[in-house]
Amino acid sequence: MNQNIRSIIECKNISVIRGLKTILDDVSLQANQGELVAILGPNGAGKSTLLGVLAGDLAPDTGTVSFGNDQITSLNKSDLASRRAVLPQQVTVSFPFSVEEVVEMGRGPKSTSADQELIEMAMKRVDVLEMRNRLYRSLSIGEQARVSMARILAQDTQLLLLDEPTAVLDIGQQEKLMRIVRSLVDDGRTVIAVFHDLNVAMSFADRVVLLQKGKQVADGSPRETMTAETLSSIYEHKIDVATRPKLVSCERT
Repeated sequence: MNQNIRSIIECKNISVIRGLKTILDDVSLQANQGELVAILGPNGAGKSTLLGVLAGDLAPDTGTVSFGNDQITSLNKSDLASRRAVLPQQVTVSFPFSVEEVVEMGRGPKSTSADQELIEMAMKRVDVLEMRNRLYRSLSIGEQARVSMARILAQDTQLLLLDEPTAVLDIGQQEKLMRIVRSLVDDGRTVIAVFHDLNVAMSFADRVVLLQKGKQVADGSPRETMTAETLSSIYEHKIDVATRPKLVSCERT
């Protein structure tokens, strides 16, 4: 292993069982600094459950999760908030909060004298600074997605955990959001994200973890793991992978 590579989070032999159903079965994953890891698989594969385990929101039945030398079970909520930020599938804001107030929520777990600077930087990073006084509920879906991203950026953590961040976005909105995510990774952040869209993962991820019925099927670069044969087997539907210069796309046929 390259000694210069810094592991940010690692889980080993994770299993999650609910009643008589095994949701995750002996899954292991490591994410390094400056890496975007995509978790892929069909509905029911255990993707969101795995993200919940990595976040410390769900306790596995077997296996361990560690941030460096620290086991996740030794960390309290404040410690977790300093290590990782989580973007759930759906962000609901019921009250008439402004954009800036929503972003400020990211500072809740670890308020410091640097709060306002971090809030400003987060809004600028995702290009929502000029709408800071607008009501969150008045924004388009794409704008809300960027504000939600600003909120977790304001939390100022090394690790970002994103659960289907592009699911409700159109192609243009997906591209804009993922370029922001990619820029964060290129600056040294670590991102683990669940994706529904195979092309998004192929275009932006450094590494892909494929799940099927709770089992880990593959872990490697997009070109290594996202082959037509593997994807067709996992999704139980014929999928073609078309390769062109600087472009790889997955198509269901």
